[in-house]
This record gives sequence, structure tokens and C-alpha cells, in this order.
Amino acid sequence: MTEIENKKSLIARFGPLALIVLVAGIGAFALRDYISFDALRDNREALIAFRDAHFGLTVLGFFLAYILIVTFSLPGALIATLTGGFLFGTGLGAAFNVLSATTGATLIFLAARMGLGDKLKSRFEQSDGVVARIKAGLDENQWSMLFFIRLVPAVPFFLANLIPAFLDVPLRRFVISTFLGIIPGSLVYTSVGAGLGEVFEQGETPDLGIIFEPHILFPILGLCALSLLPVLIKALSGKKEL
Repeated sequence: MTEIENKKSLIARFGPLALIVLVAGIGAFALRDYISFDALRDNREALIAFRDAHFGLTVLGFFLAYILIVTFSLPGALIATLTGGFLFGTGLGAAFNVLSATTGATLIFLAARMGLGDKLKSRFEQSDGVVARIKAGLDENQWSMLFFIRLVPAVPFFLANLIPAFLDVPLRRFVISTFLGIIPGSLVYTSVGAGLGEVFEQGETPDLGIIFEPHILFPILGLCALSLLPVLIKALSGKKEL
């Protein structure tokens, strides 16, 4: 392989992930004042007016903005989820949020796999501690562990996108587990967004820690436990997953 071909190969492999990192770094500083609760509150009337006049365009613009936020790990994913509820209500808003977030997560997954998958996979195989335990769990119980890292609130969304990419998780499994696994959390925050009109009228701030309220957290933790049930059964029976 010639030097030019070698450079082209490196650009093709590392370009997408490098672009994500670059845009994420720039966006963290440039957009933090524009994708915020205050910005949503101050522009709520203009957003509602535009939605009423151009519903289809609003939906398309929302999809593109949310996908970009997730793909490039820009600040404001939670605000985007609230906006989905505010503009489209709990039902439609949750559907749009889940579809957009899944699309953005898939793009990160593909970029990471294309650029650093092989090298980081070998490093994960030699690592220990929490990463090694996650890897071991994914290797033997992919479906259960994929749902678990999506459902548990403590696992950062960006990390839940990267780890499967580096561990040879099939794309189909990643997409399905992401789509289904983020539905509970998306429903919670979309419903908060759907009630923002009343919150704005009262001059209050929404309770973004609502997901840690016992009546919401316990059912989600119950789903986490359910996702790990096959792992527990396998451990107790000593059988390998088919």
C-alpha cells in the first residue's frame, strides 16, 4: 500500500470519529447558552407559532437537531427531550425522541466501530475492573447487558453507545436494545416537557430529578432487574446462553 493510500485509509477509518470529537468539543462551548432551559422558555411562543404554521417542517427540524445533538454529543440532549414533549405532547413527543436518539446513537456506534473498534477491542480484552466486567457480561449475555446499560440511569448515554461498538455487538442488537431500552426514560422526561406550558406560566423550573423519585425509579430498576434475569438464571444453572 502506498503512502497516499495509507493516508486515505486512516482518514476513512478515523475521520468520522474525529469529526464527532471535534464538533462535540466546539459545541460544548459554543452552544451551551443556546440549547438550554432558559432558551426554551424565552422562545416558547415563537416555537409554538412555528409548529402551528409548519408542523411537518417542525417535525423534520426537530429530528435533525436531535440527531445532531446525540451524534456529536452536544450539550442539550435532555433539553431536546423536553422540547419534544413541549411541542408534540407525551405520545408523539416520546416517539420522536426515541427515534431521533436511536438514530444518533447508531451513527456514533458506526463511527466508533469504523475508526477505533479493532484497537480498543484488544485493549478492552486486556483491561480489568468495571470495563472488564461489562465486557465479560456482554460477551456471554449480550441482550441482557445491552438492555441493562440502557435502562440503568447511572450509565452515561455516550458510554452506552461506545462500549458495544468496541466489543463486536451486532448492529441489529444494538439498534433494537437502544430503541426499546431508552423508552422508559424518554417517556418520563417527555411527559415533563409536555407539562412545561404550565410550568412556564407559573414562572417555575421543572423537576429534572423526577426520574429518581421512588414511584418512577423503582419501576425502572425493576426493568433493570428483569433484564438481568437471564444472566442470573444462567449463573444459577451453570448453562451457557444459546
